Amino acid sequence: MTASRDSAHTTPLSPLSLQRIRAAWHFVAPMLLVLALVAGWPLLRTMWFSLTDANLAELSGAQFIGLDNYRALFDDPDWWQAVRNTLIFAGISVSLETVLGLIVALALNARFPGRGLLRAAILVPWAIPTVVSAKMWGWMYNDVFGIFNHLLLASSLIDVPLAWTASPDLALAAIIAVDVWKTTPFMALLLLAGLQMLPRECYESAAVDGVHPVKVFFRITLPLLWPALAVALIFRLLDALRIFDLVYVMTGNSRDTMSMSVYARQQLVDFQDVGYGSAAATLLFLLIALFTVVYLTVAKVGRER
Repeated sequence: MTASRDSAHTTPLSPLSLQRIRAAWHFVAPMLLVLALVAGWPLLRTMWFSLTDANLAELSGAQFIGLDNYRALFDDPDWWQAVRNTLIFAGISVSLETVLGLIVALALNARFPGRGLLRAAILVPWAIPTVVSAKMWGWMYNDVFGIFNHLLLASSLIDVPLAWTASPDLALAAIIAVDVWKTTPFMALLLLAGLQMLPRECYESAAVDGVHPVKVFFRITLPLLWPALAVALIFRLLDALRIFDLVYVMTGNSRDTMSMSVYARQQLVDFQDVGYGSAAATLLFLLIALFTVVYLTVAKVGRER
């Protein structure tokens, strides 16, 4: 068996296959060139600045200082607080969005009157711009005239108004709630597309055999849906790790909620320390790249099994 596999791997490609590969590279080459100009050059520039003492006042006179910015970054407790906030935000929000999105997708996959209208309506939170959502929820969270405090006080669940976005104990949870409200429809849409592609024969056979719906979900639906679920998870995880706009609009530069992107922006813009801020941005990029490599490796191993 091993020998046959090795011989299959060493079989030379046919001229038609080589022609298709060359055609594919011809089609992909313009996109790669644009990507290198739009993303590659700024990324390399940021990495270079992270090794210098550059500042906004005098970028051209930057001096090479090696890894000093990274050493200072590793000694900065505010940076590690930003890393902690980002990982907590990403872990909790993506987990909740996945579970709720799967529940919504399963509900919308059923046949009932008005299903098309409900599918369109469920996307409204996701379609609202993030800045608009953040400001809207910020007003609802307001400790003086916000609707949440009004309802909680009216129902006697609290005695005094809560400062949702100013309290160190509540601010991050409040931001996570907004992100879950906004992004769950996106997860539901991706998972619903995956559910639509599942073969109906498996469910018909399970119905004939009288298999319990819960067992059908765990034995049929979940394994078949896993490729779509994995794609949705990695997309949302990478997006959550670089969260900026929602956090910055709702709580600004608050240390209790600051993400790595907000921290890098503060160093680059507020403090005008381009070298130090670029080091923070580079570490954020490396963290996202690490998650991507781990995901691709695990996915490859899973396919080979």
